[in-house]
Amino acid sequence: MSGTSEGPAPAADLAHTVTQRPAPDTPLHHAAFAAAPLALAVVDRDGAVVTANDAFNSLFGTSHEGPAGLVASDLVDLASDSRTWHAYREVLRGRQAQLRCTRRLMHPDGHSLWGQVTVAPLPRSEAQGAGGAVLLSVSDISASRELQARLRHLQMHDAVTRLPNRALFFERLSAAVDAGAQSGPPGQDSYEPAYETYGSYAGYGETGTGRIGLCYLDIDGFKAVNDTLGHRTGDQLLATVAERLTRCAEEAGRTRSRAPLVARLGGDEFALLVEDSTGTEQLAELAESVLRSLQEPFDISGQRLSVSASIGVVERRAAGTTATGLMQAADTTLYWAKADGKGRWTLFDPERNAHRMTRQALSSTLRPAIDREEFVLEYQPLVGLDDSELHGVEALVRWRHPQFGMLTPNRFIGLAEENGAIVQLGRWVLETACRQARRWQLDHPGVPPVYVSVNVAVRQVWDSDLVADVAEILAETGLAPRLLQLELTESAVMGSAGRPLQALQALSDMGVRIAIDDFGTGYSNLAYLSRLPVSALKLDGSFVHGFRYDDGAHPNPADEVIVEALVQLAHRLGLTVTAECVETKDQAARLRRIGCDTGQGWLYSRPVPARSITGLLMAKTARGV
Repeated sequence: MSGTSEGPAPAADLAHTVTQRPAPDTPLHHAAFAAAPLALAVVDRDGAVVTANDAFNSLFGTSHEGPAGLVASDLVDLASDSRTWHAYREVLRGRQAQLRCTRRLMHPDGHSLWGQVTVAPLPRSEAQGAGGAVLLSVSDISASRELQARLRHLQMHDAVTRLPNRALFFERLSAAVDAGAQSGPPGQDSYEPAYETYGSYAGYGETGTGRIGLCYLDIDGFKAVNDTLGHRTGDQLLATVAERLTRCAEEAGRTRSRAPLVARLGGDEFALLVEDSTGTEQLAELAESVLRSLQEPFDISGQRLSVSASIGVVERRAAGTTATGLMQAADTTLYWAKADGKGRWTLFDPERNAHRMTRQALSSTLRPAIDREEFVLEYQPLVGLDDSELHGVEALVRWRHPQFGMLTPNRFIGLAEENGAIVQLGRWVLETACRQARRWQLDHPGVPPVYVSVNVAVRQVWDSDLVADVAEILAETGLAPRLLQLELTESAVMGSAGRPLQALQALSDMGVRIAIDDFGTGYSNLAYLSRLPVSALKLDGSFVHGFRYDDGAHPNPADEVIVEALVQLAHRLGLTVTAECVETKDQAARLRRIGCDTGQGWLYSRPVPARSITGLLMAKTARGV
């Protein structure tokens, strides 16, 4: 196109141009070769320069008489890595069509430049004078490379703090973990090696400790700064935090070959990457220095701010880990630091993490486990202390987990309450227990029916229509409401108002018994007992465990006095009292002496399957009780 300059033609194109012109020894061809702005040289099959144009001589500082005889690979640094050298030799031998690579070259005046080197065979008719040669061209791409470097810097750095951003951090982290990884094999016809690195982030593969460490932190309460003082102040705070973190990293790097990398991962999250770490002590010292640095007040726009940080610390061997795995561990540990009280650092603990993973596995499979019928009920007798007869049973859920075996409620009930599965699970427990209680009643008409006590979580009251569920289940099973007792913990019942209180009142009006479980361990607000529709108290087992002797003969009366007072108070309010964790005959005798109504514990029976309760009822029938 006339009037338009498209820059120097690639060497391969120039080689094709030469094939359309007269022989190389014509004046026109020599003039074009000599005047080309692209540095060009003809190289023989042995790798020596045959002739070069003025641009080539100017670029490499060779004499005007010509660089004939010089080794071309030395001029353009083709022997610095084995794969490029091999590809170059293949082109010289005519076995490969082309080589293109990028090299950093030294200009005669001392400055360096980036050059794109292309080596391509000359057509046989054009190369006869050189004994079958190749055309070497070098294009100065320094300006392009500088622009690329600037764009990459903008792309890989955070605009607020000027620190490396998440993308660059993960690039560096992956490179540290996968040190020594090579790029893919060259192609058959053309090879362009990936020969560049990013600034100071090169140098992997050097001998080191083979370990890697990471401090992952965020600013405690940073959202409040943004919400109250504005995002501009928040950004200034982040920039100042970045400066302090950088100083901590520089201080830590004074005794080492390089300082930790400091990066902003987003929001108020930062990371310090320690390559070739020497152990957890090094990371602990770094975390401590960061905490001390951030404890100093910040002067931002005339305001004095005080913040703290929580830090998750991970240090391990690089072999066998991944960048993703390291970040997951750091994120988990940061969560622990916040859960433990914030303003501190916490070291990754494999055992604690295994427990967390187990909890996560249980939580994620709770709902499907209900559908797969992995839950079963066991029943623990509630025995009258005055007659030693079976009055009722407490239904206790168990999870027959395919991987972890039989799990007791303390392993999964809390998880079910957290993720909401307690509503579905609680309804299943309620329905199964009521159905079983009704079956016992029908199968053993000659003995007084036993009531069944079922634990209810406070979330069941809030997240479901518990009253409607109970009414529906009682109607379906045919169980009388008086034979169902619902247990709620003291902390759940005390202070009940609104919907929970209305639900408890409706259940009580229906005839269902309401019991306060673990009484004496929560709020112990006795004023509520007269206002709530409660029919029974279950004394926490710690009171019964406290029935001890100081010397072998005389009991310590303190616990007995407390229990006796609670029993008398409950009876005056028209409530029955059950003592939990009764394990000895002496405990049972003392509870009976102070007027406690029923006992529950291993003295009578551990939680057992329904068939064992059936056996007790059959024995009771045989006695004619």
